[in-house]
Amino acid sequence: MTLKLVYPALAMVLWIFVVLTILFLRRKAAFDSKQVTIADVSVSTTAYPEPARLAAANFTNQFETPVVFFALIMLAMEVGATSYVMAGLAWAYVATRVVHTLVHVGANQLKLRGSVFALGILVLLCMWIGVVLAVL
Repeated sequence: MTLKLVYPALAMVLWIFVVLTILFLRRKAAFDSKQVTIADVSVSTTAYPEPARLAAANFTNQFETPVVFFALIMLAMEVGATSYVMAGLAWAYVATRVVHTLVHVGANQLKLRGSVFALGILVLLCMWIGVVLAVL
């Protein structure tokens, strides 16, 4: 049943909105505390304090490898690669994105963030292999 793959896709979309909310709150805090003015950020966002810049960078990240995730979800559903293994991989990918965000907007430990990112890429590769095997 393809719903097994719809749920992690919906969770990923929800997570994107969570990250957008974090970004909004951090930018609002920067304005409220008068760390920046509209003029400071009307041309470039580099004047925002680091917490807001980290949230913005993470929001941008949500439109990089997650695009591949969504494509693989649709392809998997189209070719019938909807096993529990594929669903588990999809949920694992979502989990890596959540952890990546928490590290990125939190302590921002690059080594840990990079490791979590690499794990997510490995999960995407496994999902791709699952789709390829379904069409062979």
